[in-house]
Amino acid sequence: MAYPTFVNNQITDAVTQSNVTTLGQSAAVATSNLYQAASSALANAVQNATFGQQQTNTVHQAVTSQGVNLIYAVDTEAIADATEKVARADIPADVINTLFIPGIL
Repeated sequence: MAYPTFVNNQITDAVTQSNVTTLGQSAAVATSNLYQAASSALANAVQNATFGQQQTNTVHQAVTSQGVNLIYAVDTEAIADATEKVARADIPADVINTLFIPGIL
């Protein structure tokens, strides 16, 4: 142990004050670290949600485009010709009624 002198006491007081300051600030530092970690996790969650929404919108747009392509791909002229041929055929009405599900016509 050091001999008690005026300089040794001043050094001891300075070291003690820095230790007390460190201990006093540790709770605030720990809390701020917790807040930073929580905000970082929340920011990542929001970014993931935004990315998921973007991907879902892309899929919805692709599905809509495919649906429109299917609608436009239907050959309406061929359907109209077939309907006209069936309408002009000499098929009795009873046969046509038995071919279709009752309640549709």
